[in-house]
Amino acid sequence: MDSRSTESWDQGHIPGAVHLPTALIPEQAEQLLDKSVPVVTYCWGPGCNGAARAALALAELGYQVKEMLGGFEYWAREGFEYETWQRRENIPVDPLTAPVGADNCGC
Repeated sequence: MDSRSTESWDQGHIPGAVHLPTALIPEQAEQLLDKSVPVVTYCWGPGCNGAARAALALAELGYQVKEMLGGFEYWAREGFEYETWQRRENIPVDPLTAPVGADNCGC
């Protein structure tokens, strides 16, 4: 679940994500999310606490919640495909965030 603004969502989001800005959770969560399915929240990146605030708001409503560390920033920087309002895209892997030429980081 993407907790960012509509402008941020349009700039890029994870394919299949549900868009629900944090401020709208109390009034729209039950229409968009199934309480029997765990929810993973994300926002821009590590410098933003939006995903944590969204996770807290959802947990208070009885949802099972996890936060995606790194947010949209690291999703994109690690080379995963994302959607904009126009198309699907991806950027080359940033060698400072993910291994280049390997399947995993080895941790």
